[in-house]
Amino acid sequence: MSHIAVAVSGGADSLYSLISLQRAGAEVTALHALFLPEFLRPPSYAPMLERLAESCSRLGAPLHLLDCSSVFADKVIRPFARAYLESRTPNPCAACNPAMKFGLLRDEALRLGADFYATGHYARLEFREKDPGGAPALYAGADKTKDQSYFLALTPAENFRRVLFPTGNKRKAEVLAELAKLGQRPAQAGESNEICFIPGNDYRAFLRAYLDREPGLGRLPGPGPVLLPDGREIARHRGLWNYTEGQRHGLGIAWSEPLYVLGKDPAANTLLVGARADFGCRGCRCGLVNYLAPFTDWPAEVFVKTRYRQTFMPARAEREAGGLRLEFLPAPANLAGTAPAPGQVAAVYAGEGRDCADMRLLAGGLIRQAE
Repeated sequence: MSHIAVAVSGGADSLYSLISLQRAGAEVTALHALFLPEFLRPPSYAPMLERLAESCSRLGAPLHLLDCSSVFADKVIRPFARAYLESRTPNPCAACNPAMKFGLLRDEALRLGADFYATGHYARLEFREKDPGGAPALYAGADKTKDQSYFLALTPAENFRRVLFPTGNKRKAEVLAELAKLGQRPAQAGESNEICFIPGNDYRAFLRAYLDREPGLGRLPGPGPVLLPDGREIARHRGLWNYTEGQRHGLGIAWSEPLYVLGKDPAANTLLVGARADFGCRGCRCGLVNYLAPFTDWPAEVFVKTRYRQTFMPARAEREAGGLRLEFLPAPANLAGTAPAPGQVAAVYAGEGRDCADMRLLAGGLIRQAE
């Protein structure tokens, strides 16, 4: 009988993962990470934790609590704030996975004597005959609307050894239906926050409050000029950290046609905006690339996502000094609202088509610049 440690957040996906493994005959242990520093834990957190403990007890799964809050602050929250101080747009979930969920937490699971470590991520792992003894290949989840492989793009392939994704071949509706059929309710109602440590998903309010507590990190940059591509100043921005490349809504600029953020110049503290016709993004350059498959094995044409909710875009990839250059094929006409933004993740896939179940993740890197 295998001993499997399951990371449980309190949500439906991790509860399903625990129950499905238990019903398959495994000995399961529940592992819950206390990621949030105490001052960021909402009032609902303690009652949720009590419900989670009761649920695990009913299921006969020992619950281990691991206080990861100081490491989470160092590895996820502080880099998130620093990115905005430097006028970049971070992706904290992609940073959390290699450091925490498939780093510290996975290591704790194996330290407890587990044979495997499982989570409720909507992604799939497969051992292929051509890679005997190697790390598993990572594929997108079967549910297109819930696929989370994008957020795993910065996690090294070796971190997926002895890892299981019970929801990978499932659709969210199936998971919820199966839990209802078994009379099981997750401890946490509804979906979790987009970013777990930001109340109400208001990152601007969070940054102000957090940097007041951590003054050593720096001060948020202040207002500056908003320029058109021809150099004309048409307004003043509220601080570059309030804007993301490709953004259209919330600019607060009255103009004869919709304006988009084309770019940011932190050195001059200027925001460049323009019409959709001014948006000529053809690709992007990435650094800190995490390769999940050897570049020599990549097909001539790959597929790329530079935002989680994007569709797969065909592209050509080239290795260059310090990173990877991605050229979209052809240059999309509709990227204006979802342009590659420095600090975000570019995830590179291979597949025969654009179906999630077919897509293997080849690499992920941090976007340095759009071009």
